[in-house]
Amino acid sequence: MTLSFVVPAHDEEALIGGALESLRAAADAAGEPYEIIVVDDASTDRTAAIAAAAGARVVAVNLRQISAVRNAGARVATGDTLVFVDADTHASVEAVRGVVEARRAGAVGGGARVRFDEPIPAWARRLMPLFMGSMVRLRWAAGCFIWAERTAFEAVGGFDESLFASEEIALSRALKRRGRFVILPAYVQSSGRKLRTYSGPEVLWLSLRLTAWPWSLKRRSALPLWYGERREDSGHEHGHRPQP
Repeated sequence: MTLSFVVPAHDEEALIGGALESLRAAADAAGEPYEIIVVDDASTDRTAAIAAAAGARVVAVNLRQISAVRNAGARVATGDTLVFVDADTHASVEAVRGVVEARRAGAVGGGARVRFDEPIPAWARRLMPLFMGSMVRLRWAAGCFIWAERTAFEAVGGFDESLFASEEIALSRALKRRGRFVILPAYVQSSGRKLRTYSGPEVLWLSLRLTAWPWSLKRRSALPLWYGERREDSGHEHGHRPQP
C-alpha cells in the first residue's frame, strides 16, 4: 500500500510547516510508503517555499476552489490510497495507522474525528461536539481529513467541482454507495481560527442560509467563511500545536 497525502493550501505560511511536520511524523510511524503533495492554490506568501523546504512535492494551481484543488492533487498522486489533509491540520499517528488498517480490512474510504486547537469561544465549545457527533453518526468525513481508495475515488468522479463547499460530504455519500466507509475513532487536530474570528451569529446565519438555499454552495461569493478575506487570528498567529 502506498499513501498519497494531498494538502491543499492557500496563503498558509503560518501553519503549513507544523502541519507537514506532524504529517511526516505520523506517516513515518505508520511504516507504509508515502508521498506528500502540497497543492499551492495561488498563494501570495511563502507557502510553496515552506512546503518545498519540508520535502513535499509542490504543485502550483490557480483555482480558488477547494474541490478542484484537491482533485488536482489526486491527479498527480501515485499512491493507491489518497489522504486529503488540510494545511492547518495536524494528523496523528493513530489516524494514519487507522487509514492503513481500515484499507486492509476492505474499507473504500472514510475520515477521522476532529478536535480544534484552543482557545475556542464558548458558543463553539457547546455546539461543535454536537455538530461533530452528527457527522460521525451520519458517517460524513470532515474535510480536514478524508481518505479514499484510489479506484473508488476515481469511480465516483472525485470531489464534485460544482461545489465550493461541502464537497467532502458529497464525496462521503458517494463513497458509501461503493462500499464500507469508516469514520475512525482516532482524532486529528485542526485550527480553530474560523471559530475564533467569526461570531456565533455569523456562523448560524451562514448555516441557515445554506440550508434554505443549498444552491449557494455552488457560488464562491456566497461562502465568505471559506473564500472571504481571512481575518486575523491574533491568538494563534504563529500556528498551533497538537494537544496532548
